[in-house]
Amino acid sequence: MSFQPLAERLRPKSLDEYIGQRHLVGPGAVIRRMIESGNIASFILWGPPGVGKTTLARIIAEQTKVPFYTLSAVTSGVKDVRDVLDRCKKDAQSMFTKGRPILFIDEIHRFNKSQQDSLLGAVENGTVTLIGATTENPSFEVIRPLLSRAQVYVLQSLDKDDLLRLLDHALKTDPIFQDREVRVEETEALLRFSGGDARKLLNILDLLHQSLGEKEPFVLNDKVVTERLQQNPMAFDKDGEMHYDIISAFIKSIRGSDPDAAVYWLARLIAGGEDPKFIARRLCISAAEDIGLANPNALLLANATFDIINKIGWPEGRIPLSECAIYLAASPKSNSAYNAINSALQLVEQTGNAPVPLHLRNAPTKLMKQLGYGRDYMYSHDYPGHFVRQQYMPDELQGTQLWAPQDNSAEAQMAARQQAAGIPNPQKKNKNSTEKY
Repeated sequence: MSFQPLAERLRPKSLDEYIGQRHLVGPGAVIRRMIESGNIASFILWGPPGVGKTTLARIIAEQTKVPFYTLSAVTSGVKDVRDVLDRCKKDAQSMFTKGRPILFIDEIHRFNKSQQDSLLGAVENGTVTLIGATTENPSFEVIRPLLSRAQVYVLQSLDKDDLLRLLDHALKTDPIFQDREVRVEETEALLRFSGGDARKLLNILDLLHQSLGEKEPFVLNDKVVTERLQQNPMAFDKDGEMHYDIISAFIKSIRGSDPDAAVYWLARLIAGGEDPKFIARRLCISAAEDIGLANPNALLLANATFDIINKIGWPEGRIPLSECAIYLAASPKSNSAYNAINSALQLVEQTGNAPVPLHLRNAPTKLMKQLGYGRDYMYSHDYPGHFVRQQYMPDELQGTQLWAPQDNSAEAQMAARQQAAGIPNPQKKNKNSTEKY
């Protein structure tokens, strides 16, 4: 079995061997409870490469003992999906089947709309339990009807402790290391190059081992790791060097108003072979989240950039991407809209379905009018300044402030216009946003 890559040889076969993702598979966590109960609901695993998505699906199949089918979205068409679903239907109807068949689809974001549509009926009627795996945001890449039928679980990059556990496990259990003298002197470079990716770490160990002579001891330190990877820098990372670290640095450079750093990280993404649509989507998110109302034109430019990327592609696409990244980085910043919608969603979760005040409701029928729908509503355009004071919030939420203007000229003008019209002026308040990429 030594011809197999180290990552394949050490692939966990049970939850006890699985490293990382404690929020999903730790004691009492949601996926562990599903496995223990034997009742697996459809879900999509979203996370960067090498964090255990495929492995987790295989463990579920092994421990539940139900029929398990696998499709790769890279190589499968609609016909392949239908053939598998037919087999799943037969299994589901069989008296010998222990539970509902599981269909695992790797890289589900690569399925087009027709392929994803073909899954809907089987998932909805319970013919199959769908487990999807994706490195891309499901909100962008998975159709809404399918998302509504499958819970999304986010897998995180492995932290330092997880990677060290994996390293220790590999060196102690794999035969190629058991037969050699092993000395671990330093691990900083190994962890840095791994970037939270278990597969990368194991591939680096594989590379280091393959560079040794038959009787040479296996020595792990920062110098050895750096030297070996410089000789073959892409041997352990076929998907683009430190992909998620670089996109994080790119977005944070824009947020931090550093156009030079933004363009540098953009160049790293381009040189690494990143999908230009992926970059353009991140620019749209940054324009809405980080620039926001301080410069609403930023979102228009980001959207135009996404559109033009679809039209011209590479290599010319690098130019509008650069233009947009520089513009966003140099723009004034505000996350007031981001904070406002987060506060509003939290308020909705806390207060539930508060009724719409009667005077704000439409009254298309006579009965509705008799019930008071729309009664006493004041049409704003009939009043000076196109403003009249009336209740817009639900009764129990009157006076609640969700939007707070921040220190920039655009929002200052908005607040001033409200004040001039007699609209209650939102008070400035500080609020920390939750960082994403």
